Amino acid sequence: MITGAARGIGKGCALELAAAGFNLLINDRPDTDSVAKLKLVQVECEAAGVEAACFSADIADVSVHEELLDTAQGKWGRLDCLVNNAGISVKSRGDLLDMQQDSFDENFAVNTRAPFFLTQSFSRRLLAQGVLPDGYRSIIFISSINAVMLALNRGEYTMAKTAVSTAARLFALRLIKDNIGVYEIRPGLIKTDMTLPATAYYDELIAKGLVPQGRWGYPADIASAVRAMAEGRMPYTCGVPIAIDGGLSVPHF
Repeated sequence: MITGAARGIGKGCALELAAAGFNLLINDRPDTDSVAKLKLVQVECEAAGVEAACFSADIADVSVHEELLDTAQGKWGRLDCLVNNAGISVKSRGDLLDMQQDSFDENFAVNTRAPFFLTQSFSRRLLAQGVLPDGYRSIIFISSINAVMLALNRGEYTMAKTAVSTAARLFALRLIKDNIGVYEIRPGLIKTDMTLPATAYYDELIAKGLVPQGRWGYPADIASAVRAMAEGRMPYTCGVPIAIDGGLSVPHF
């Protein structure tokens, strides 16, 4: 299951997991543009030889979570992996002193509350399902490098991503004794629709050395790590975030 799969990192994860042989339930918002893009992702995933199903809903509405899970279990009879990818940016970048309450509330609803409670429901079902003989059970949170690097002009996003990072570590500790791997990936500057408004700004900073590797990241950079986690190739880690940022968050001068 992948949330926010119609574009960007979520789409990249869907294509990579399809290539790995996972059947996929992909989710995104129910607006016309997202529905159309999600269906295109479905077609691309099925071209890899797997089954894929779309579930259009706003996961900030916690009441849809059980139906989302029912859909996956009803179609395939099992759950293996949840990728908590859906996220939003701020309504407008600006001074902390000008932050609007609705932007704050929306960031926490989508970026923190939704993945927490979806993971809670998913975890209960994994425990009820038990260990499968041919699969690894995992939950992957896509947070942000802003969980540790402050963005003064996106304070509500920074706080929400810090909170969901904590949630990932909490679930990792709670579930490790049940051999369920919970992981956190912290993307850096990834070229997606979300970062499009700031492309020129970061192009200049990258050219000046902000990112040691000297380039933007891409959804495929995140997806390759997600695949390794979903396939169970990092089984002896617990609550350790993986920064995929080209060295951005490594202290240096």
